[in-house]
Amino acid sequence: MIRVNVAIGNISAERFWDIKKQVPQIQIATNINLVSMDRKADDAVEVPFVLTIVYNPSIAQISMKGTAYVNGEKPEVDKMMRDYEDKKPPAPVVIQSISNVVFIESVLIAKTLNIPPPIPLPQIGEAPKQGGKPEKDYSA
Repeated sequence: MIRVNVAIGNISAERFWDIKKQVPQIQIATNINLVSMDRKADDAVEVPFVLTIVYNPSIAQISMKGTAYVNGEKPEVDKMMRDYEDKKPPAPVVIQSISNVVFIESVLIAKTLNIPPPIPLPQIGEAPKQGGKPEKDYSA
């Protein structure tokens, strides 16, 4: 079983938009780049990564650098390293673990900077009305 521990070593965030101006409609681009995979032991790999979050229009930017420490059984680690050398995508558990940590941190940073969070918030739409049927009232 693969275990992943994620450590963030550097955080950079900046708000460019004046705090007094209302934030316009924006697009947010996120990019997680796995820099390399470095084998440290038969059962351990270090995966340095960089996260960049860019807002368009340019109201803010957030970037993080860190390392994911991956441990597992030797055959699992061997396969992960072969896949990396063959330019195949990394194991989903590695990407998911890094994503979980950096996006939670980025939401906290966005709150501190008073900018929209870099992940979409759920949209609750209005329920469609059924034609001709009266609305039911379940109040007591």
